[in-house]
Amino acid sequence: MKSNELTEKSDAELVELEKSLAGELFQARLQNYTNQLDDTASIPKKRRDIARVKSELRRRELDALAQQVQQALAASVSEAK
Repeated sequence: MKSNELTEKSDAELVELEKSLAGELFQARLQNYTNQLDDTASIPKKRRDIARVKSELRRRELDALAQQVQQALAASVSEAK
């Protein structure tokens, strides 16, 4: 999964994707524990995908917060004049 694919998704889609990836990670760990997992490299790949999704969600959260701060500063400057 690439980060540019994540930027195209909505917040709700990203949250749902994070949940599904967490479930897949759990299943992969369980299969690895019972020696049924053939591709053990899938565990770190899923962890990285989850981290990418969480990073994108956090970036969006910080961008929204930065916009709120800028609006509050602009409002306080206009009131001061």
